[in-house]
Amino acid sequence: MRSSSETVDTRTALVVGASGIAGSALVDRLVEEGWDVVGLSRNPLRRRDVRHVSADLTSVENLRQALAGVSPTHVFYTAWSRRKTEQENIDTNAGMLRNVLASLNGKPVKHVALMTGLKHYLGPFEAYAAGEMPDTPFRESEPRLPTPNFYYAQEDELWAAAATQGFGWSVHRAHTVIGHAVGNAMNMGLTLAVQAAICKELGQPFIFPGSETQWNSLTDMTDSGLLADHMIWAATADNVGDQAYNIVNGDVFRWRRMWPALAGYFGVEPVGYSNEPRPLEQQMRGMEGVWSAIAARHGLAEPDLAQVASWWHTDGDLGRNLEVVTDMSKSRLAGFTGYRRTEDAFLQLFDRYRADGLIPAAS
Repeated sequence: MRSSSETVDTRTALVVGASGIAGSALVDRLVEEGWDVVGLSRNPLRRRDVRHVSADLTSVENLRQALAGVSPTHVFYTAWSRRKTEQENIDTNAGMLRNVLASLNGKPVKHVALMTGLKHYLGPFEAYAAGEMPDTPFRESEPRLPTPNFYYAQEDELWAAAATQGFGWSVHRAHTVIGHAVGNAMNMGLTLAVQAAICKELGQPFIFPGSETQWNSLTDMTDSGLLADHMIWAATADNVGDQAYNIVNGDVFRWRRMWPALAGYFGVEPVGYSNEPRPLEQQMRGMEGVWSAIAARHGLAEPDLAQVASWWHTDGDLGRNLEVVTDMSKSRLAGFTGYRRTEDAFLQLFDRYRADGLIPAAS
């Protein structure tokens, strides 16, 4: 949906974190729709249809200099920086958002869309799923947990800046986003593809790393393209802003069915949960040389295993001992009808990884 008071030609999008999973999908979608797009990221975007800006998000002065010639009407914030403790996460990530918003004070910003996630309901990494959780499916009306959380701090920064600078806002709570990015700290799609490629290389089974609960319970996920559609929708449609929304694909599945489907794509033997979790950080320990050999033989784009696999994050998601299902009613009632079947999202993503030389071609 498009606001009646403006056209795409009058819109300039600033995508913060433009080289990440969510940011790169946003850039793709915005360019397709004809927006003027500025990508702010540490890594170059390697595309000519987007202006690239590099800046230090921890320095408001550096940001002001870098964005001096940029006048965005819409801001899509998807950046984050992982720290050792949640207090450090709060200080760093809330601070970076605060700096970006402060550097845009006086610019013609109409809307800021902030991506967060289901740790809003589950708690931060250091207190993940500890204590009493809200009942599933998670709804946006749930009160905050009594635990420090950088998502809460980011929301507070967003709301404070919106009140003083006069822009609209939206918050987008995604669940395990899969998409096309390299070097991302939370990338289950590429992580599982790399696991399968290593298993095939070594003639080993494709072993589910997670808990019995995750193997058997219903769950959901978020495709990065759908997340991009959702953020653009909330930023431009009439009468849906100034709200927090969950965003997942719309289907639910069990890993005991999904795992064999993924294994079939790669031609490896699926092995499900048995007795206890078998985390990837243990299964894939010492596989750096195996991956570099695979990359050399197949001419892959990235020989560094650490850049294509985030074992710790996938272990965290699949090792949970609680059901994680997300309610999409709020978005549906507000008019968002986007949908993805998660199995299709995975397989299409794997096709793209192969086409881009990130994982070996079919054999």
